[in-house]
Amino acid sequence: MDEILKILERDGRLTAGQIAAMLGRAEADVERAIDDYETGGAILKYTAIIDWDKAADGRVTALIEVKISPQRGDGFDRIAERIYQYDEVDSLYLMSGSFDLTVIMSADSIREVAEFVYAKLATIDGVTGTATHFILKKYKEKGCVFKKPEQQEERMIFV
Repeated sequence: MDEILKILERDGRLTAGQIAAMLGRAEADVERAIDDYETGGAILKYTAIIDWDKAADGRVTALIEVKISPQRGDGFDRIAERIYQYDEVDSLYLMSGSFDLTVIMSADSIREVAEFVYAKLATIDGVTGTATHFILKKYKEKGCVFKKPEQQEERMIFV
């Protein structure tokens, strides 16, 4: 993967000038590369990571395992497309293992998550089962640590 993409993934707020300085490249070259990535679809969106606990929002985040029957000719794609169209869905991944899709969603309450699962997700043709897990605490997301470890006091031992 290109160094520019790695840097932007870690911090999308960096300017082309800052990235150029980090890489020892010309700013115009970095600007051109970023424009090419945006135009070509490699960069889809710039976003912020929010610590909702500190924002006192009270939202809940759920990870939902979904088992599905693959569709002839479409595999998992048709059902995945139907699921990711819902506004409640933050992320959707095809998985290997004991279930097929992972849905990540946020809502104002556990009840809203439950209603989404039983009224929308579970009723889709081809969905054969779901298991919902609630994220109790986030420690790290996309390389960003939510609570920095407290600095330990310096201890000196005199002999």
